Amino acid sequence: MSDHDLCCGKRCPARFSRREFLGTMGAAGASALALQAGLLSFAASAFGADAPTPPAGPRLRATFIRPREDKFWMGWPGAAYDLAGHQKLYTETLQKAAARHGARLEFAVDPIYDAAGLAAFLESCQKDPPDGVILTIMHLDRWGDVDAFCAKRGAIPTVVFSPMGTSFTGHLQPTRTAKNVFVAATQDVDALDLGVKLQKAVWQMKNTRIVIAAGDKAEDKTLEILGTGLRYVPRARFPEELAKVQASEEAKALAAFYRKEARKIVEPSEADVLNAAKNYVACRNLMKAENAQAVSMDCLGLVGSRQIPCPPCIAYSHLLDEGVAGVCEADVGAALSHLVTLYVCDRPGFQQDPAPNTVNNTLMGAHCTCATKLDGFDKPHEPIILRSHSESNIGVSPQVLWRLGQKVTVMKCEGPGAMLLGTGRVLANIDTPPSGGCRTSVEIEVDDVADSRSVKGFHQLFIYGDQSLKLKAFAALAGVNVVHI
Repeated sequence: MSDHDLCCGKRCPARFSRREFLGTMGAAGASALALQAGLLSFAASAFGADAPTPPAGPRLRATFIRPREDKFWMGWPGAAYDLAGHQKLYTETLQKAAARHGARLEFAVDPIYDAAGLAAFLESCQKDPPDGVILTIMHLDRWGDVDAFCAKRGAIPTVVFSPMGTSFTGHLQPTRTAKNVFVAATQDVDALDLGVKLQKAVWQMKNTRIVIAAGDKAEDKTLEILGTGLRYVPRARFPEELAKVQASEEAKALAAFYRKEARKIVEPSEADVLNAAKNYVACRNLMKAENAQAVSMDCLGLVGSRQIPCPPCIAYSHLLDEGVAGVCEADVGAALSHLVTLYVCDRPGFQQDPAPNTVNNTLMGAHCTCATKLDGFDKPHEPIILRSHSESNIGVSPQVLWRLGQKVTVMKCEGPGAMLLGTGRVLANIDTPPSGGCRTSVEIEVDDVADSRSVKGFHQLFIYGDQSLKLKAFAALAGVNVVHI
């Protein structure tokens, strides 16, 4: 095996999750496979098979900063530290992580032993910039090389792994303010896997295109910092795509699945549920036509003007359960939030309208669409009740019942350069009626917020689990500032 391309990074089925594997198959073949095997689920619907996928994964360059000698006297990490053995362990860990996350991993021919080695590595990164760099430092006195690389490498996302015994508090100060740098100073070797995953997420954000049906013009944009592409199309494009969708076997099967899985169906008719399934197919077709991996639209405008018979609430819920961002109300910040959550946390989030409860000093978040796979794509879905869209009282909206006492993260990308972040705990599910508002309505206690009216942002995501450390690490690597919620 050569020093380069230690992981081929090819998109072979053995390296895919189930939802990624289904995404490589043709729609008809995948649908037939899923239906025949009885595998149609919220986690990985075969109907999503036609969604475009980004190109093969990020190209990452890795190296070690270490003494030339395998044994050295005095100083941390110590003479008892097996330098060669640990380098072998870290190399194998990175190789496995690259295979797991679909990254193309290259190792520099030689570790960085001295100033000449640092200069050579810097030059290679400047002449042929990789998508990301992973540095592993293996001696306490070599932090000058880390700081010099971070100062001169440009904006290449850089993960610095500092195993226990290679850094003190003072060594880590300069990198606290360095852009596009995540430092993992820890005894946990699995931090290398996290580093590869975060590099992949940064790359995914740059290689994701969101199609947004809003307004009356077509326009393309690329967002600064995160690099995500926006493809604006006229709002009428979605009704046009929906008009092409027939009551196919796929749509019928999806509708039947929701009727079967729902704990209860309150307002929607059988025809409503079929229309909801057609919306999903139309969303997929629109993404395929516009070479996009996520979708949003002016859904309230389309419903209010009666241009579509059913809001896309179920479509968005199902897309999110598959790991695809279906985003309400053409909200770009919410779309970025969904993407980051899907890529970093391996689960969907809940985009909600925040309504402070000033009596309980809590936050009520409500919307008429919510993913059901809140624990993760391969986990059981939360209970759902099929309701109408609250504001129009037509169509189908999922009321998803959240687990009481569940720790949650509250997050919103406020544009491409800032992230609002906090945590909380689920207190209650709120029914409508008797309450007003949207169908999925969750009351949470927000941590470290003296007055719930002070919670920043709108359309923040609620996410199962405390995901704050992962999201902070992503933000550091992506060059995004984190602000407490």
